[in-house]
Amino acid sequence: MKLASYRDGSRDGQLVVVSRDLSQAHYASHIAQRLQQVLDDWNFLSPQLQDLSDALNAGRARHAFSFDPAQCMAPLPRAFQVVQAEGYPSLGALKRKAAGDESEGTMAVYQAAGDALLGALDPVQCGNVAFGVDFGASVAVISGDLPQDCAADRALDGVRLLALANGISLRNLAAVDGAPSVQSQCGVAFSPVAVTPDELGEAWGRGRVNLPLLCSWNGRKVGMGDAGAAMGTHFGQLLAQLAKTRPVRAGSVVVAGPVSNAGQEKKGQWSWPAGYHSIAEKRAMETVQDGLAATAYMALGDVVRIEMKNAAGQSVFGAIEQEVVALTAD
Repeated sequence: MKLASYRDGSRDGQLVVVSRDLSQAHYASHIAQRLQQVLDDWNFLSPQLQDLSDALNAGRARHAFSFDPAQCMAPLPRAFQVVQAEGYPSLGALKRKAAGDESEGTMAVYQAAGDALLGALDPVQCGNVAFGVDFGASVAVISGDLPQDCAADRALDGVRLLALANGISLRNLAAVDGAPSVQSQCGVAFSPVAVTPDELGEAWGRGRVNLPLLCSWNGRKVGMGDAGAAMGTHFGQLLAQLAKTRPVRAGSVVVAGPVSNAGQEKKGQWSWPAGYHSIAEKRAMETVQDGLAATAYMALGDVVRIEMKNAAGQSVFGAIEQEVVALTAD
């Protein structure tokens, strides 16, 4: 099933069930008001939502209405925990190569803010473009409850929902001990809907989403990398790492980090046929190739669009489309 949170003036929105083709929706208020309620009582409430989803997809839902992504908040508008990971080793290797670092490196996992997650069409408000506004086209999971020190396969069973994410970073703000500073994390935006793993069919396997992630910047396609093939650490392993020393509560969000597919070297020249899913990756490509990063970060008025389509060409999660705008006073 596919779930979304419609704006209703509250902090958490109103839970709706969305049809598979993203054309219709139905309020789920007779089952649950908010998505967090469902995550807290998944075994009891999710079967009821599944019945509503089945009726909606069969055209039998009496009070269905046209689905409007512009009315969507993040599926989970605020989360108890959001974790950003670097699940794609090729990205870390590329950044190290650009910096002249030949070490193997380790996967970075760090806490991000979860108090004000952005909707798919919410603008990126920027106080100063000199901060270096960057997008990060990613896949994320929302978990159920997990016990402390659970194994990766047990953690994978705890994946309740998947969504697309745009991890917005301010690259010119200093990092602290190798991890991004709190101030450099401008926010995380999510696709209009979150989906249960079964909605992906065979594309969900080995804890990965095996579909291309499409990313465009100002209408120009810049990224089309496979989100599954190059993911070095799958979502079960990421969740198990999170639960290593304490329980993980329902509603925790893990963002796998910008999708990255390894480049190819031929006769001393490098190419990246899958493109890039963050400007930082593009700048690292340029440094490796030409010795100097040439691509600037985002400017006011720039628009990033992130979407994933299945084998039939249908949008799975709906699209994230965000414009960088000047900060306005409340």
